[in-house]
Amino acid sequence: MQDELHNKLAHLKEYIKELDSVAIAFSSGVDSTFLLKVAHEILGDNVMAITVQSGSFPKRELNEAIAFCKKEDIRHKVCQVDEMKIEGFSQNPPNRCYLCKHALFEKIGAIAEKNEIAYVAEGSNMDDLGDYRPGLQAVAELGVKSPLREAGLTKAEIRELSKEMGLSTWEKPSFACLASRFVYGETISKEKLIMVENAEQLLLEHGFRQFRVRMHGRMARIEVLPEEFLKLLQEEVREDIVKQFKQFGFTYVTMDLTGYRMGSMNETLDKKN
Repeated sequence: MQDELHNKLAHLKEYIKELDSVAIAFSSGVDSTFLLKVAHEILGDNVMAITVQSGSFPKRELNEAIAFCKKEDIRHKVCQVDEMKIEGFSQNPPNRCYLCKHALFEKIGAIAEKNEIAYVAEGSNMDDLGDYRPGLQAVAELGVKSPLREAGLTKAEIRELSKEMGLSTWEKPSFACLASRFVYGETISKEKLIMVENAEQLLLEHGFRQFRVRMHGRMARIEVLPEEFLKLLQEEVREDIVKQFKQFGFTYVTMDLTGYRMGSMNETLDKKN
């Protein structure tokens, strides 16, 4: 098992080496941090991290991205994008992720070209092929490289290798952009994105590990791991969450009894088919 894992790592390193120079879309998450670390070890200054700052990207993640690149002495460019100006984004259609990713990777590609970097890469892994991910269509259309998928690495394997490399992100909870918190067809606005960001930051401060706050109108649907249900229902915790969520702008605060799972908004697509 370990031999297979390290064969995949060797394949990844060889693939990256052949790229010669690469700009990596860096979110500070588990996958992109691992990819950036490996790429920098292989290509050194021929690697650039590019982080997109937008309303869909929490400030804490941006700060972590900046801190990591500074610590590792990696070239880092932060570019600002107003996703509300992307045609169709705010209407939140089922292909919203495609529209957004296409615009973002076009911007990242332009920065890479300006810096004479040959390729753009992103951090999707093999597990991402098992869910509805229209953003991967944009990745394919624009010729963006996906080294982790090329090497056949799963999320669990990336966490294991990250731990071996001493990366603190090996146990970091999975994250997705804040726009994924809205039911398809519901209008996304800067105000709503701030509400969700504040709500999830509060859950983080209460010590919850893996969670989402899904938004339905002015109702918040909280997803936490089933083993953390009782913690959420502790009187002091529950009352503080309700109080502060209402201050953030929510009218109703609910708990999803199914618990946290990736892509729960995609369940509505299944019902339409």
